Amino acid sequence: MDIKNNYKNESIDKQKQSGELSSTAFNPQTNEEKPTKQKKRQATEEQLNNPFHGVKLVQVLERLVAHYGWEYLGDRVNIRCFINNPSMKSSLGFLRRTAWAREHVEDIYLEMLDEKEE
Repeated sequence: MDIKNNYKNESIDKQKQSGELSSTAFNPQTNEEKPTKQKKRQATEEQLNNPFHGVKLVQVLERLVAHYGWEYLGDRVNIRCFINNPSMKSSLGFLRRTAWAREHVEDIYLEMLDEKEE
């Protein structure tokens, strides 16, 4: 048993020397203040005017599919996940990885919003 305690003490000493252990690691009853939660900031006017503020990519794609359909999206953005056996899962995966395709889809979404406003 002494060998195990000796080994444990040696490893603690090495950790203290390397700075891995703090003095509070063995004293759980310290009276240190817990970090305070960050307060939520109010959205700026610019953010509120951004049509993508608070809208996730999945919501954008769902709205586009409901409004135009997969065939139209496949004609506008020539990617296989819109043309061959389209699904939300494959399309979202591709759009998250591929910036140029996501930009095209966002442009179509903005056009759709402009049409609805008119």
